[in-house]
Amino acid sequence: MKIVARDIPPRAAWALEQAGVHPLLARLYAARGVRAKDELDDGLGRLLPPSGLKGIDTAARLLADAMAQNKRLLIVADYDCDGATACAVGVRGLRLLGAQNVDYLVPDRVTDGYGLTASIARRVAERGADMLITVDNGIASVEGVAEAKALGLTVVVTDHHLPGPELPAADAIVNPNQPGCTFESKSMAGVGVMFYVLLALRAELRARGIFDAATQPKLDPLLTLVALGTVADVVKLDANNRRLVAQGLKRIRAGQMPPGIAALFHAAGRKAPVATTFDFGFALGPRINAAGRLADMTLGIECLLTDDAGRAAELAGTLDGINRERREIEGGMRDQAMLMAESLFQEDEEPPPAISVFDPDFHEGVVGIVASRIKDKLHRPTFVFAASSAPGKEHELKGSGRSIPGFHLRDALDLVAKRHPGVLLKFGGHAMAAGCTVDADSFDTFEQALAQVAQEWLDAATLTRRIETDGPLAPEYCRADMVDTLHHEVWGQGFLPPTFSEEVQVLSQRLVGEAKNHLSIKLLHQGNPVDAIWFGHTEQLPARVLLAFRLDVNEWKGERKVQFLVEGAQL
Repeated sequence: MKIVARDIPPRAAWALEQAGVHPLLARLYAARGVRAKDELDDGLGRLLPPSGLKGIDTAARLLADAMAQNKRLLIVADYDCDGATACAVGVRGLRLLGAQNVDYLVPDRVTDGYGLTASIARRVAERGADMLITVDNGIASVEGVAEAKALGLTVVVTDHHLPGPELPAADAIVNPNQPGCTFESKSMAGVGVMFYVLLALRAELRARGIFDAATQPKLDPLLTLVALGTVADVVKLDANNRRLVAQGLKRIRAGQMPPGIAALFHAAGRKAPVATTFDFGFALGPRINAAGRLADMTLGIECLLTDDAGRAAELAGTLDGINRERREIEGGMRDQAMLMAESLFQEDEEPPPAISVFDPDFHEGVVGIVASRIKDKLHRPTFVFAASSAPGKEHELKGSGRSIPGFHLRDALDLVAKRHPGVLLKFGGHAMAAGCTVDADSFDTFEQALAQVAQEWLDAATLTRRIETDGPLAPEYCRADMVDTLHHEVWGQGFLPPTFSEEVQVLSQRLVGEAKNHLSIKLLHQGNPVDAIWFGHTEQLPARVLLAFRLDVNEWKGERKVQFLVEGAQL
């Protein structure tokens, strides 16, 4: 492991500080590419205009026509948090704008798989829909869209995933990553794309005289859902996404949120008035995702759609229970998968350039989380496979992968598919996360092929885990109120939360937790005693060590003290 400090452009930091930004925040923002204070303006007026999205005007016109004719609209969602929030935004937003007949359908992870399939298109038609709208999926659903069109449905695809070699023949496609789209924010989540479609639809309805600027429905209450889905999907928080998230957080902190989000905060034991992006990514998001992993994502979507506080509390409690079950399943799977991964190399050897593991007892709803845990520990692109439990698909293995910086996972799968035709039955995803299906007999071929691509693409520097930090922390900023200030800001993928690093003296250390798997440390930081904890780490540290750490506040009997959360050590 190598701990490296980010470059902090002094001119940018100075300019931000001169413009009134707190000196520590000025340093942190400058290191993340912010050059001027106006880039930090998170007002709605600073959002990129919808007109930049290719196909959005056509989509808005088709939706407005369908609503004028009182046609039946049906949203086909996805079974993760982005898909669930995008569906809830679509249903709530279309109803706000006057649609009378809006419903949704969410595929089952096991029996349907990902995306709009031909069988789902037939189910949509059987439910009497006139228009099919995808959210967070559809860009790769060539067959599903073709079937929907053959059945007489109007199809609007809203998605953010990377397209394949052939686009579906939909009536409209809105996706910042489709060929020819000049929209600046290529990192928008599926929920953000659907929100933008609603903005364009409202403008179209305004142009038709349905309402004017004074009487038009407000769509900004939907931003709480947009913020949750954006952070939970771990998309890059570019300037536009940060604005969307900041707007959602402001409303939640002010108590302006759907009952389902309030109920999820309560179920997770988190405090909405001081909500952070951490709450979205590690408290609310996993509870919604658990429904799609182990049960039916309808539970998650209904929790986000209901306006009944009692019903919301009931659904949030159910989701919390499913998430506890998910954690139990994940724990056993993680231990088994880690043993399998570590058996691929000797203790004194480096891990292979890529890791693929499969066990017939693995649960396909949790493979992605387990892949992420292995990737975090071994710093290697990792795929974890489970046997499909879909009827008639027992011979197929469904895998989920997570990657490391410098290795584009979907592109790697594309190369595997080209070199070994027929091995990948289907695949898709992003640079850092992807999924695929292989025949059980082809697992060994896939494992070797992925490792070969990783061997060619990755060098020693990329295979060495690096923790980028913001350098030393001045002792005057080691205060609980400063930690609160930092937590209040919008951090996430591509705009990472502050992590500091410096050499400290270790005074004492001991293992804590039920399984004795966390290291509790007392240390001296620039002459001041500070408590620290390193979750999931059991090896003792030397008397002096270079630590990378984040800041947190530990509350005990009304006293709030700064605590370091250790991210890594360079020995």
